[in-house]
Order: sequence, then structure tokens, then C-alpha cells
Amino acid sequence: MSHPGAGQGLGKLPTPMMNILNGGAHADNNLDIQEFMLVPHGFESFKEALRAGSEVFHKLKAILKDSNLTTAVGDEGGFAPKLESSRQALDLILQAIEQTGYKSGEQISLALDAAASEFYDRETQRYQFKDTGPVDGRALSDYWAKLAQDYPIISIEDGLDQNDWDSWQYLTQALGSKIQLVGDDLFVTNPKLIQKGVEQKVANAVLIKLNQIGTLSETLKAIRIAQETGYAHVVSHRSGETEDTSIADLAVATSAAYIKAGSLCRSERIAKYNRLLQIEEEIRA
Repeated sequence: MSHPGAGQGLGKLPTPMMNILNGGAHADNNLDIQEFMLVPHGFESFKEALRAGSEVFHKLKAILKDSNLTTAVGDEGGFAPKLESSRQALDLILQAIEQTGYKSGEQISLALDAAASEFYDRETQRYQFKDTGPVDGRALSDYWAKLAQDYPIISIEDGLDQNDWDSWQYLTQALGSKIQLVGDDLFVTNPKLIQKGVEQKVANAVLIKLNQIGTLSETLKAIRIAQETGYAHVVSHRSGETEDTSIADLAVATSAAYIKAGSLCRSERIAKYNRLLQIEEEIRA
């Protein structure tokens, strides 16, 4: 299966997916979507991509401050203002990209981690999503499709509940040829679940968390299944993190298209970026 938006990374390094604005369980605000991310893919080096992301991050802070919105950060270092809707959040991020002089969609695109399981009601089988009101999986999939049409979104993670496989098939049919659809709660770095996803044509990318399945061997097996079946893999941090930088090496060693390491603040997030800068220097030496 193809995975649009999952490029070859920046040279031999993965493209960062930077959590710039937080909602959901990662923030004390009124947004349901857990992560709004920058994807600075239109650059020739990781260093240039990181700089661009940092500039947009600081520009967004200034925009929020000028709008009398909070600039406090959530668990992964993204800002966590109280906003009216997901579209307002996306508009603010696009404004920050444009004011720093970068081209949205060409140099810097957007990605979302919906973490839809957090707002799924298993009893009613409805998603209690503020932007739409209570909806079923197909209606929520249609919402994601419209959002991806209106904004330069190239990746959506966990757009549906982890057990809502029928809706996942619908979403993949609707959007799988256009953008990257990442399974995190859906696959939990589990080789068996990834194989099930491949067989049922669900999603087209896998989130890889080194300590999620329990062993490095199983993690590498999960990556191998993804690679052999044409699924992209995104190496990711956890919301509760340390300054350990192993995932930076794992992402480079396995040729990950993307890495999620958090925002451009908090030392446990910055440590991963610093390690990637070191690796880039070593490769180019």
C-alpha cells in the first residue's frame, strides 16, 4: 500500500513531526484533537527543517500572546490555548508559517494526532467530538476528509477508535491514497495487529514506540512488517518522557520517514533533536 506524504526523510534522517499545539488528554483546554503538528519537509537537511520548525513555534507564541491567549505548554511542549475549534487552531498555525516566510504545503505541512479513542463512547458507538457533535465513524471520517481538503494536512494519526475497524476501512478507502493514515492505539507497535491491518487494508502507516510492545526485537519485527508491506513507520516518543535519545538512533537506523519527538521546548524533547543533529554531522563528516 502506498503512503502519500511519507517521503524519504531529509537525506538519511527522518523528517520531524513537531507537536506545536496540544489538545485532548495532553492539555487542559477545550480541543479534542490531541496534537497539531508541523511537518517541515521541504528542506535539504534536518538542521534546516529543525530551524524552520523552531521559527514557526516562536512565531506562534507571539501570535497567541498578541491575541491574549495563553502560551503555557502541554505535556509534549506544544502550546495549549483555549480555542473555539480545531479549524481556529489550524488557522493560527498557518498564520505562523506564513509570517515566518515559509510556504505552507510546499515547505511546511501539517499533521494531526486525533487520539479519537479518547472521545469515543463505546456504549453509543458515537464520537463525542466538539467540532461536529456526536457522530458515527463514517461521519467523522468525512470530517477528516474535508479538513484534509481545506488545509495542507499530510498525516492523520488515530483518526478513529482502536476497535472501530469497519470505520477504519472506510477512512482508508476515502483518504488512504491521498494522505498518511497512522495507527498508534490501533496497532500499539504489535506485529500481529499490524499484519491484521495489512490484511484488512486499514491505515497505511504505523507509529512505532520503542517501549510499547516491550522488547527491541518485537519493535524491530513491527518495523520490518511495515516495511515489507509498504506501510510507512513513524518512530515516536511517549507523552511521559526522559532525556534518553534511543529513538533518534532507531529512526535513522531503520530509515523512518518521520520522527515524533515533541515540540521545540522541554529538555526531554530537545534531547532527541540534539541527537539527530549530531547524527547528521557524523553522516556528513
